[in-house]
Amino acid sequence: MAAMSVIGIDLGNESCYVAVAKAGGIETIANDYSLRATPSFVAFSGKNRILGVAAKNQQVTNMKNTVYGLKRLLGRKYRDPHVQKEIQYLPYSVVEEKNGSIGIKVNYLNEEHKFSPEQCLAMLLTKLKDIAMTALQTPINDCVISVPSYFTNNERKALLDSAAIAGLNTLRLFNETTATALTYGIYKQDLPGPDDKPRNVIFVDCGQASIQVSACAFNKGKLKMLTTSSDPNLGGRDFDLMIAEQFCKEFQTKYNIDARNNARAFMRLLTEVEKLKKQMSANSTTLPLNIECFMNDKDVSSSMKRSDMEQLCAHLLDRVECCLKQCLNNSGLSLDDIHSVEIVGGASRVPAIKSLIEKVFRKTASTTLNQDEAVARGCALQCAMLSPAVRVREFNVTDVQVYPISVAWDSSPGGDPAGEVEAFPLNHPVPFSKMLTFYRPEPFSIKAKYTDAVPYPDRDIGTWIVKDVRPNAEGKPQKVKVKLRVNLHGIMTISSASMYEAKESPESEVPEDQQQSPKEANANANADQKADQQTPNEGGEIPMETNAANAGAAPEVGSGTSWTKKISAWFSGEGNDKKKKQTVKSIELPIESLTNGFSQVELNHFTEQEFKMIASDRQEKERADARNAFEEYVYELRNKVSSDDELAAFILENDRAALVAQLDDMENWLYEEGEDCNKQVYIDKLTQLKSIGEPVQTRKIEFELRPVIIEDFAKSLQLCTKALELIKSKDPKYAHLTESDLKKVEEAFQHSYQWLEESRMKLNAAAKHLPPPVTVAQIRQEKTTFENTVNVILNKPPPKAPSPPKEEKAGADQQANSQEQNQSETKKDEKMEWSAN
Repeated sequence: MAAMSVIGIDLGNESCYVAVAKAGGIETIANDYSLRATPSFVAFSGKNRILGVAAKNQQVTNMKNTVYGLKRLLGRKYRDPHVQKEIQYLPYSVVEEKNGSIGIKVNYLNEEHKFSPEQCLAMLLTKLKDIAMTALQTPINDCVISVPSYFTNNERKALLDSAAIAGLNTLRLFNETTATALTYGIYKQDLPGPDDKPRNVIFVDCGQASIQVSACAFNKGKLKMLTTSSDPNLGGRDFDLMIAEQFCKEFQTKYNIDARNNARAFMRLLTEVEKLKKQMSANSTTLPLNIECFMNDKDVSSSMKRSDMEQLCAHLLDRVECCLKQCLNNSGLSLDDIHSVEIVGGASRVPAIKSLIEKVFRKTASTTLNQDEAVARGCALQCAMLSPAVRVREFNVTDVQVYPISVAWDSSPGGDPAGEVEAFPLNHPVPFSKMLTFYRPEPFSIKAKYTDAVPYPDRDIGTWIVKDVRPNAEGKPQKVKVKLRVNLHGIMTISSASMYEAKESPESEVPEDQQQSPKEANANANADQKADQQTPNEGGEIPMETNAANAGAAPEVGSGTSWTKKISAWFSGEGNDKKKKQTVKSIELPIESLTNGFSQVELNHFTEQEFKMIASDRQEKERADARNAFEEYVYELRNKVSSDDELAAFILENDRAALVAQLDDMENWLYEEGEDCNKQVYIDKLTQLKSIGEPVQTRKIEFELRPVIIEDFAKSLQLCTKALELIKSKDPKYAHLTESDLKKVEEAFQHSYQWLEESRMKLNAAAKHLPPPVTVAQIRQEKTTFENTVNVILNKPPPKAPSPPKEEKAGADQQANSQEQNQSETKKDEKMEWSAN
């Protein structure tokens, strides 16, 4: 299972987490900085893109080209009031595109570029994908990405587009609340049985930019979300901003500086305020805040305690309480029905929020889940469940529709009048499909929108045009079934449309074996009617049909008659003397979708652009690696060949001075002309430098290894001497060796001993700065040759004992055969005697 690329991504507003499903459970992946959290930051420079941890680290020095807060801009228009509020706190440039969408203006590769938030988010997802590929050592195929429960259709589609641009196959956009519930429930062994009263748990997720509260019912092997409430514009950062504003006012009075007019100073203040807020969560005493060279070369200092912060943010805490109460009211649960309240998210650590939870639910907030990684773990679990190649425990997940959805249609000549129906009410189970039945003579359109207000300026979801609808042979409208679906991603769409066209033929033309009796016809008609009422649906959802005619459409033909007579009256006409057979043919109809999001052409263009940037980043990384390798070698070699270092003895003084001068020139070139050279230039210069430096280092290594290798060879020769003495003293161990064997051993010994002595003399006379006359490799080779020659002889096994003469062997065989024959006859006699008795 570890080899499978089954990952879950928690896409946070401030940080992201990647989890993987492995044989031992769920594991959170560490990034290239050995951190589990990867900041949701994307930065641009004159040479490459900088993603994740590195992007956040350089934010202060490269503010205008460091992009973050992308989830808040996703799928929205520039003039959206929500966007206008967000960009007040963003230091980078956000502009309006021609189509009204958002453009993020940055300087990349020393040119001005404009990217959409979806493109920038795709860059971040590319980084997360790369982190997972590096950790798992396998390509990433499938993933599940978390999404806030309050995201609308447009925002969800934008996130899917970003994942597609990054080359990710998203099996599901998983609501963060549901992911948390799955992480909690799948490992619980004490959940009530399927027929027992469920365990109801409240989950409170306080993130950096929003708060989400959900109620979930657990039974063994399944979870069902009951309801979800949220405040999309209330999170930990709002507390930070309130505290920072207070300090700005104080600094203006105390130091006569206004940090709100200096983006860099305000950013530094927010960083320090976040640290202070975390300290206040664990400490109720007064805590200091000090920032050196804050603004205008002035150091600033102040202090705050927890009670002051709670008083300052009282209105924010009131909104938190409202959100908690809304979830409780919508769930229909009493306080006694609630088993526990689980909290996750960074801002849930604030003591005031924990107090509010206890006040509303009358229960102490439980922290059994990992507050930062619970969502990523739930996504990884869901991905493992959806991936066909991974086996996991059966666990059924039923989510809910957060906002009610209505669909409407226009009237048509001779068909249905205009109408509207709420297809997916509040807290309706998802994923889910429903069928609408229309009677239309021509193509028509269906519009979908959110019934109530949503945190998005436009309540419209989209328009779908059902094409190729035509009247029947009599010019009357035909039956059209349209399938509405809220899919696994939480996106409402029209997935299919079918036209049911009836054809007739005289009974006389129908072969006898194909004719139906009235009884069979009625049975088939009833079966068709049942099929209309309950259409099978993929994904295990409960199918349901809504007849558009019943929701304000034209009355059915032949009111008060049986269903079979209606069909007969509709398709065959009255007064037809000749009996006719009816066959109904289902025809799939094309659907044109008019919804927000990128077209396939745009997606292909952005994907190609992303792959080019990935290749450019890789090329820049290789260039930087080559430059760093060259720079490192220059410094390392110069240090080693200095007069008081270990390499100095292995190079002549004149050569050493020339090499040091050359290394100094290389360093100067590196920081001047060679700052931005191609990778191959650094490789060539490194090769040139190594041709000078490596022989010196090799002489040093040879000098240090040589005594050990020579000592090992001498030991082998000494062992051979002892073996020769034992052979000459007629030791039984070597008694089987011949004079020829002894001679070969002595010759090998004499040759190797003489060679080693001569090599020692040469090496002792050789200067250190010259190449050694005998290398370590040659000594090892000579030692191996000597040992192979001698060991073959000394380890020769003694000959086997001679076999007995053939005659004796034949006699022994004859005697054995005679004994076997006697025994056989005895047994035969015994058997016969037993039988006679």
